[in-house]
Formats: sequence, C-alpha cells, structure tokens
Amino acid sequence: MISINQLSKKYEDAEDYSVKNLSLEINENEIFGLLGPNGAGKTTLISMLSSLIKPTSGSFSIDELTFKEHKNKLKKTIGIVPQEYALYPTMTAYENLWYFGNMYGLKGVNLKKDILDQLAVLGLESFAHKKIQTFSGGMKRRVNLLASILHKPKVLFLDEPTVGVDVQSKNVIIQHLQKLNKNGTTIIYTSHHLNEAESFCDRVAIIDKGEIVIKGTPAQLISNLENATNLEDVFLQLTGKELRDHA
Repeated sequence: MISINQLSKKYEDAEDYSVKNLSLEINENEIFGLLGPNGAGKTTLISMLSSLIKPTSGSFSIDELTFKEHKNKLKKTIGIVPQEYALYPTMTAYENLWYFGNMYGLKGVNLKKDILDQLAVLGLESFAHKKIQTFSGGMKRRVNLLASILHKPKVLFLDEPTVGVDVQSKNVIIQHLQKLNKNGTTIIYTSHHLNEAESFCDRVAIIDKGEIVIKGTPAQLISNLENATNLEDVFLQLTGKELRDHA
C-alpha cells in the first residue's frame, strides 16, 4: 500500500536531515507503528507522506499514487489525525464535522446521518451541538479522529492519537481504529506509548536520527534482543536512555 524509496528531508537552515534516505514498505490493511525518541523524524515522515511538506529527495507512493503526478487523488486517499487538535473551538462538534466533510465533497442527508452515527459510536451523540472549546481532551481527540475518517480513507495517518487522554477515551479510540482496520483501512501510527504500540501494531519500525534502526513485529523484536521482555526494553536498548529534549 505504501512504498517509500530513499526519502529525505532537510529543513531550511537545519544542520542535519530530519529524515535521511529512508526506505520502507507498508502492506495493505496493516497497522504499522513508527516509534522513536523526540526529534527522531516521525512527524516529518508522516508530514511528507501526507503531502503536507515536500521531500528534499527520494520518492514515495500510496496505493500506487505519487505526490508529483497524483497529488489531488492522493489527498482523497488518505486521512490525517494530527498530534495537535485540528478543530475550530468556537464551532460545535457537528459543525466541525460538517465543515470537514464538505471539504472532501460530502454533503446532504448522507453526510448528516454519517456524522450523527459516528458521534454516537464514539459516545458523543449528546454533545453533537456543543462547542469544541467546552470539551475535555479525550472528547476533542475523538472528534479529531472523526474529522479525518468521514471520507473513508484507504490509509489513515495517526500522530500520537491518544496523547493526554483518559483511559476510557483511549480504549474507545483504539477499539474504533481496530474496527476501521478490520474494514480495510491501512493505519500508520506514531506514539510514545510503547505498551499500547506493542499490542496495537502488526509491525513497527524504530526510527532514530531520521533513519530506521530496526523493524519487524513486536514479538520478533522482543525475542531477537537479549534481555528484552517488552517493546520498551527494545526501544531503550536501541536508542539509549539519555534524555532527548527537543524544541
């Protein structure tokens, strides 16, 4: 579903590459985790694959569509759940979803029904006509997710989708993502919650300094590394224990 070939990104005035000659294949209907310390290049990689920023060099395709030749088709094929809330705080949940649905060419009775159905699935039906600025963090995360999947994308990019949410909201979000995946959506997911990634992802790649350090199923990575009992042990052995503060 996703083919990445020698992809690199160096920001203007930056000393180093944020992503460096990265190659990767992600299978159709896979849940693939991109893991790494702060500043490892995860968000930059997702931003390039989402067509939000241009690569410095290299190429990629999603469902055989390339950024250079099929930019508009590519954008319709993907959904993006950013780390920051991409919602209008003074608008209601329903108004936000109606707006984003219209951006994807959705409208009318079908869109209205889908919005209400999706809000109900994520426990937000009674809050449909309340302003986003009154919502808790977990509620905003759930609306943020819905705004990205109304057009039923083939590929969904998730950048820290459960950061800062309560346990109940996290559970609802993960269950909904698993349901989407079973219905055919390929998911690319970044997170610092390594226990969550271990149980959620089919395969993971650990990225550090813009390069892939290791990739495979969580079980493979744990069994192949001496003294590792979980994905966090693998992560710390391969990326080190020093702090990675990043601004």
